Amino acid sequence: MIDRDAMLELTRRMTPERTCLRRMAGAYFDENGELDNTFNIFVRGLKPAELAKNLAIAKAIPFGRTNDQLKEYRFREGAKAGDSFARLLMGIRSCALENDLLLEVLYEQIGLHYVAFGPFAFSLFHGVFDIPGKAKDKSYLYDGDRVYEFLIGGICPLTDRYEMGEPDYGFLYPAYAERSAILNAIDIFEKDPKNPQQDMTQTLLG
Repeated sequence: MIDRDAMLELTRRMTPERTCLRRMAGAYFDENGELDNTFNIFVRGLKPAELAKNLAIAKAIPFGRTNDQLKEYRFREGAKAGDSFARLLMGIRSCALENDLLLEVLYEQIGLHYVAFGPFAFSLFHGVFDIPGKAKDKSYLYDGDRVYEFLIGGICPLTDRYEMGEPDYGFLYPAYAERSAILNAIDIFEKDPKNPQQDMTQTLLG
């Protein structure tokens, strides 16, 4: 079960003034899942309006209704071996979105397995969250001794050629629980959980 407070703690660090997101990459696809274009930029290099728009996309994933739109899944046994999606995400996280070859493999898998009803885009964010410590009375301390390094991916319909709408699907990797990273789990977001993207989710889980 996902703790709502943990997700809110994370999204509080996704504001233009104090964002913990460092880099974003992504791709645009046509309605058949064919790759159209890609991008890879520093989040802090965005103009204010673009920064706010992209942070809204990133925040929508952990801010989804917990244990309904946003659910925690464990990777299948052995999913970190070989050419699994879990291993791919681990590699992309460790290189902080700076390996174009790994990103191309990720885009290819999304194009193959995501069921789209029109052109869409995928945005991937890399972030580093300094987890604040907590006192015995549960108040936050400014200095923490743990870091949560993560990826947030969001798949959005295109409302114009390169204009993204709200995410329909996405993930937070690794899962965030008990104020730490759960490396063998991933949180998956579905805007409409009654019509799940089963093929995409099964691919993510390995």
